[in-house]
Amino acid sequence: MVVSGEANATEAGVRVLQSGGNAIDAAVAMGFVLSVTHTGMTGLGGGGYVLVRMADGSTSFFDFREQAPGRATRNMFLDASGKLTKDSVIGWKAAAVPGNVKGYETVHRKYGVKPWSELLQPAIRLARDGHPLSWGHAAAFRSPNESARLAQFPETKRIFLNGGQFFQPGDLLVQKELAQTLERVARSGAKEFYEGETAHRFADEMASKFSACWSRRNMRKAERARRRHCTGSPR
Repeated sequence: MVVSGEANATEAGVRVLQSGGNAIDAAVAMGFVLSVTHTGMTGLGGGGYVLVRMADGSTSFFDFREQAPGRATRNMFLDASGKLTKDSVIGWKAAAVPGNVKGYETVHRKYGVKPWSELLQPAIRLARDGHPLSWGHAAAFRSPNESARLAQFPETKRIFLNGGQFFQPGDLLVQKELAQTLERVARSGAKEFYEGETAHRFADEMASKFSACWSRRNMRKAERARRRHCTGSPR
């Protein structure tokens, strides 16, 4: 069984299983597809958890949630009067150090059987060639609150608001720059994302917008952990 919140991701997972991959391979492929087709909920800039249960009953839990930048401070989202600002949810200052790419790679190295680069191909294709927007996603981009947020930044306006013309259901959402990033990750793995060209682009852009908090070292030091998870018995 393959389940996700978006049809393209579910289809990618099914195809991975049909071509000889295992559940972890399918999950990795789906995670990258969701970073293209379900960007309101996840993406390369996000983080997450993976709970694995093997056929023999053994389990593993991986934590790769986002982390605060190294120079983050306790009061960085408060204004001069001590009140919470919107900086924690909108804009450059809200961004944390991503965990998804390193987390996916860690789990894949432990349990995956398909080649890493092969698992990213569905996401690359959907970003490069575009995917038809559902009614729900097109409506979300047009909603007053969401469109106002996306319109604040030139790149989000260009990509998600179609330059101000609003997408209609069925229109193709093309994300060529995201495809290029995914291609680099497919070739060189998480090291490229956290130490290579992508990391340099992240850090340099952050420094130009919010110099006090981000650095390239934040990307290099991004952590993922294999932890003990809570267990129990149903009653």
